[in-house]
Parts: sequence; C-alpha cells; structure tokens
Amino acid sequence: MRASPRNDADKPAVNEKALLLRGVEESSALARLEKLLTFLGVECIRKTVGEFLSGHGRAHVLATPEAFSELAGELEKNNVTAEKIHSAFVFASGDPTRFTALGRQITYDPAASLIQVDEEAVWSVSAVDPRFAQSMSGLQIAETKSTETALIFDETKCKATKIISSGNATAFARFEFQSVPIFLSTADVIDVDAPLSANVFDVRTHFLSAVPAVLYVKWAFAEICWQAPDTCACLVIDDPPLRPRYGFLNFQHLLGLMERVNFCASIAFIPWNWNRSAQRTVRLFKENPKRFSISIHGCDHTGGEYGSHNRDWLAWKSTEALSRMTRHQSRTGLSHDRVMVFPQGVFSDAAMSVLKRTGFIGVVNTEALSVDAEVRPVTIADYWNVAVMNYSDFPIFTRRYPWAGEANFAFDILLGKPCIIVVHHNDCHDDCRHVVEFIDRLNRLNRHLRWTNLSDVIRRSVRQREVSPYVVEVEIFGSEARVENSSAQKKLFRFSKREAAPETVTEVRAAGQPIKWTAANRRIEFELELHPSESRTVVIAFKELSVHGVQRESLRYQVRTMVRRYLCELRDNYVTGKSFSN
Repeated sequence: MRASPRNDADKPAVNEKALLLRGVEESSALARLEKLLTFLGVECIRKTVGEFLSGHGRAHVLATPEAFSELAGELEKNNVTAEKIHSAFVFASGDPTRFTALGRQITYDPAASLIQVDEEAVWSVSAVDPRFAQSMSGLQIAETKSTETALIFDETKCKATKIISSGNATAFARFEFQSVPIFLSTADVIDVDAPLSANVFDVRTHFLSAVPAVLYVKWAFAEICWQAPDTCACLVIDDPPLRPRYGFLNFQHLLGLMERVNFCASIAFIPWNWNRSAQRTVRLFKENPKRFSISIHGCDHTGGEYGSHNRDWLAWKSTEALSRMTRHQSRTGLSHDRVMVFPQGVFSDAAMSVLKRTGFIGVVNTEALSVDAEVRPVTIADYWNVAVMNYSDFPIFTRRYPWAGEANFAFDILLGKPCIIVVHHNDCHDDCRHVVEFIDRLNRLNRHLRWTNLSDVIRRSVRQREVSPYVVEVEIFGSEARVENSSAQKKLFRFSKREAAPETVTEVRAAGQPIKWTAANRRIEFELELHPSESRTVVIAFKELSVHGVQRESLRYQVRTMVRRYLCELRDNYVTGKSFSN
C-alpha cells in the first residue's frame, strides 16, 4: 500500500520542535535520539503523555514503546487525541515484550511477533514512496553483519506500508492507527556521539539503527532540518600522469564512457610530474573541461609524506606542491583544483593546519583518522557531517571505493554529503566496465547528482535551512563556498563556519569584495543578501605561513624520489597488467 502523501496542512511550522515522549523513567535511548535530532538540526522538547495532551498544538512524536503505549491507549479512547499528532516514530528499546505488545496493538493483529533475522538476510528499502525513502529508495542491503529483529504481522488486518523488510519480516513500516501515521522501527537508535570504530562509517553494519530514524526525521521535519541544496559528485582517479594511457587507464576511452553514462573525473595528479604531461592528453583535458579536471596528490607522493608533524617542513612541502602545479599550468595552460588528496590517505593534524594556511580550499580523503600518536577522536556524527572538521577546522570530504556498495553512497547522500568515488588505474582492468556500471547505478538513485570538479564539490557542499520565510542559515565547510538563492524572493543568507582560531583569518570576500564578519563560539559568521536566482562565491582568506629557512631536500632524497616514481610507473604499466592478464 502506498503511503499517504503529505499536503500543505501537514507541513510543520518553521519553528516546530520534535516532541520526545517521556516515560516513567528517563530513557538513555531517548537521549540517543535527541543527539541524532540535534545533529540533523531539529530542536527537541520532552513531555509526558499528560503534559502533551493538556497542551496546545500538534506535534511529531518520537518515543520508546514504553512511553508510547500510554499514548496509544489514549488514541483508542479519544478521537481528539489524534488531532494533536502529526505522526509518531516508535523504536525498539529495552524490553522486546513491550514492543511486541505495542506492535499487536498498532497492527490490530494479536498474533504479531518479533523474530530474529540472521546476518545473511537481504534488506530491501521500498520504492513505493520515493519522497520518504529519498536516495535509499529501492535499495537492497545484504551485509548487515549482525542478527537483527523484525516484526511478523498479518497485513490484511491493518493499513501498512513496509519501508524496510526482508521477505515477510518487517524492520521499519508505516501504519495508520486511529487515523494517525505511526512509524515502527524494530531496532534501537544509533548513538551518533559514539567514536568511529574504523577509518570510515559503514552503514551496512548499522543499517537498522541508523536508516529508519534518519529517514523519518528528514521526512517529518523536512522544512526545518539541515538540507543539502546540491549533491555534487566526482570520480577521483589516483596517481596517473597525463599521458594517453597509464596502466589500464586510457583517457580517450574514459572520455567516451563519461559522455555515455554522464559523470566526470578528477585526476589526483602528483606534482612531481609537473613537466612530464603529454601534449595530446593535455589537449584532451582542455577540450573537455566539464569531464576532466586535476587535483593535487601530495607533492612527491612518498610514503606518508603528509604524516609528518614538522609544520615548517609541511609548509615548505605544500608550497612546493602548489608551485609545481603553477608551473604545470604555465607550461600546459591546464588549470587545477587547490584540493589536496593525501597519498595513501596518510595525514597528521599538523598537515591539516598547514594546508589551511597555504592556499588549499579543502581535502578529499578516504581516511578520517590521522596517524598522530594521540588520535583526535572522531565520532559518528563527525563523519556523518558534510565534511570531517576535527582537524584544525579544515575540512576532509570523505570518499569511498565502489566496493563500499551503493548503500553507503546513498546514505551519504541522504545525510547531505557529496558523492565522491575513488579508483586507481588497476580498477580499469576490464576497460572500466565494473566502475562505470557502478556509477550508472548511482546515477539511478532517487537523487540528482551534479557531476563536477573537486573545487566545485567543495564550494557547493554546504548545508542550509530556512529559519523564516526571508532568512536562510548556511553552514559552510571549505575555505570557499558557493550559494544560490533559488527562490522567487530576496533573502538574507546567514553564514557560519567552524573556526576555533579566528585570529588567523585575514578577510572574508564575496564576489571579490570584502565583507564584515564576526567571531564567536568557535565560529565565524557573516551575512549576504541575495536577490532571486542570484549566486555568490565567498572566500575565507587565512594568514599565510612563512617557509623561510626550510632547506630543500637532499640530492639523495631527490634521487630516491625519482627512482620511486619510475619504479611505480614500471609496475603500473607492465607488471600489474601481466598479473591481471594471467
């Protein structure tokens, strides 16, 4: 059964808050839900059933089974109660017996029960209501890696829309109970303040504790929670010099695939190769700027070069990388994105602080944890954010390999993160067939992807929300950001960027003109008024680091670096190819 569409009368007011239903005892599960709501930009209030029913207005209610059971009883007794509830989200927490009892009440099925679904189950996200499921619509997830609980009920006894299910077992569904939309989730809610257990967040291992709650909040509070105005996408290919062919990568063939499937690629270019680009390949890039771009991949691409803690050395290295890219641009006429892609994903906190003050606008990286002896804690919420901002308030925009699966990319998109894919030349061993097939599946997700270069990805990857009909809050992450007023009326855009060291900021510019900014609560803030369809790019400039007194690398280091680069190319062009052919 298709979920009932929302009409304008169902839309919450701009200042609406989530109502968390308190039970007899304070619930730690409710606290986890509150943290998730806060991350998504939704304010919360807590009330008992009595306090809620005696008050005025309607609300979206979120509760544990223990707290909601009392409200469900009131719904059965009093039609007036239904008029106070937009919808309700109830998630399993604590005693499964209580959830089972509530499930039987909501489904009108006295035989409804919870069952254990093993880790081999394939979970399907319904495509019946794509407005609700958004980018997750129609996906199948097979790698949850844990035993989950699901509800079995007689669908003929109730009005139900299965949202996440595996066979006849349902983990998340919408029910019509006493004319009120009730969303039941058979899993607990994830703790977004928990530390990241690996270098990445894999939604497949937290599928039922993360996806239902985020889907519901994004639906119920669509007008007030943080939203991404664009979902930018880019394929990043690490390492190759600009030659017609490198290993399994053929640039002319890649161009044909990009035009056929619709995507673009950024070459993570090693600055050491600045004077080695082939004219034919450079011409191909210059003739197709909407398909090809280049970003900066370290400096020499030596092992762990950005894992150093020596700020002076890192400043010289970063300045040298930019200098080489400038020479490459002068030699070829080909521009580059001032975006760092760390070699082998290795970086230190010091490296992030240096890049911020040497002209880079952001970082794109696979890893989210530094190699420092004392690793700065990164939580799930930090990773879920548009960019990881834990290191000197300089952004790491995370990327994934195709084998991370569609579900991870779709969940990133749901959260408002950009869609950045990474491959190496050896991933093109079958003429890029499996990579392109994966990109084609991403293009079919229920969300339009804006394929562009990495500079544009960073500039457009912001999150915003309307706080009044004429005021929009915008949180930006990179040193540059681009916003557009897509409405038919003039609006005031209030910008905010996390910045614990505002004394390093020299100015903020919009359209090349300085604008007034203030600093408070570890953030810098400024405002811009935009007319309908007007767009602006804002730039935050920082005090540059001095690199005086830093010695150049020794002749021995230069020779070793040259040998390393040539050996890598020998491996990629000949040895790897033979191993695949065998």
